[in-house]
Amino acid sequence: MCLAVPAQVVNIINEFTVEVETFGNRAQVNTTLVDNIQLGDYVLVHAGMAIEIVDQQSAEESMHLWRELYVTPF
Repeated sequence: MCLAVPAQVVNIINEFTVEVETFGNRAQVNTTLVDNIQLGDYVLVHAGMAIEIVDQQSAEESMHLWRELYVTPF
């Protein structure tokens, strides 16, 4: 199973690299698979690659579910 994490683009480094932020952490990700990424966009990130642009509502819903997974004890 593959998991992708939503992240917001906070800096465009070059044609194929952006800096994203999710859950207070920043990382550089490759954008080769997605066209026309802009500052402020939300993307799904898997294995250091942006794989899809998503709308803000979808990203926020996904982040809420991620938080529930990490906060809820097993």
